[in-house]
Amino acid sequence: MNIGFIGLGTMGGSMALNAIRGGHNLVVHDIRRESATPHLEMGAEWADTPREVAQRSDIVLTSLPGPVEVEAVALGDEGLAEGLSEGKVYLDLSTSSPDLIRRIDAELSPRGIHVLDAPVSGGPEGARTGRLAIWVGGDREVYERVKPALDSIGDQPYYVGPVGAGSVAKLVHNCAGYIIQAGLAEVFTMGVKAGVDPLDLWLAVRQGAQGRRGTFERMADHFLIDSYDPPDFALRLARKDVDLACQVGRQYDVPMKLANLALAEMTEALNRGWGDRDSRVPMVLQEERAGVQVNTTAEAIQDALEE
Repeated sequence: MNIGFIGLGTMGGSMALNAIRGGHNLVVHDIRRESATPHLEMGAEWADTPREVAQRSDIVLTSLPGPVEVEAVALGDEGLAEGLSEGKVYLDLSTSSPDLIRRIDAELSPRGIHVLDAPVSGGPEGARTGRLAIWVGGDREVYERVKPALDSIGDQPYYVGPVGAGSVAKLVHNCAGYIIQAGLAEVFTMGVKAGVDPLDLWLAVRQGAQGRRGTFERMADHFLIDSYDPPDFALRLARKDVDLACQVGRQYDVPMKLANLALAEMTEALNRGWGDRDSRVPMVLQEERAGVQVNTTAEAIQDALEE
């Protein structure tokens, strides 16, 4: 199966490498040619434009920062629309707008081109290891046809529904996470200011009903140790996801009070110049307001977990 892959950043680069390891022939493109070096060394071929990628591939996958980039690559000058032909498949792995992928489908499907949205979840580590959820929207028969390609980049592909359904699922997932994050910042600053040691508080609540569901586990990665650089996932990208979810809410007249509160926190942090820090950095704002730091050390956490 000849696969085109556009967008070789933190997520896309790893997914493309796994597709090569899965035995697929790849044609790759990125705005930074040097990003393709490891792929070319493994046998991938370079294309100068998205149009050329489309002409040389049966399936084209894109992994891009957001809707602006997706639209430019899919529909812009020298874009995929100029190179795709009947029977080929365009599959977008980006976290993007459901409306945009539906519009792309409306433009390409009359020409016999199949469009799927397939955003992924699992973070950079999941992209490296192939432990990714892939939520797919589009024609189910086309999904089954391209599933071998998806299986090479993620271990949990799942067909959600028509075009746009995958993107909706991804926005629900990400937005829920950042709403919970804002709540965790509030309750932990309350708990520490009320006199409980941060590490003891975290160890205690991990044993309760919410803790057994994993609600508090990832707090040890950044918030508890006051470490937001380098990012696992940049704030500017996370804020984009929550903003897209709020836009969908407005479109369908769904109140999104908590999501908008989370978005406001993220916007304030972005305005501090923290866009390239980890997406959990807005939790620092709550510490400042409460006048307390919820901090321990990675070593203390490790020692406590080993007891």
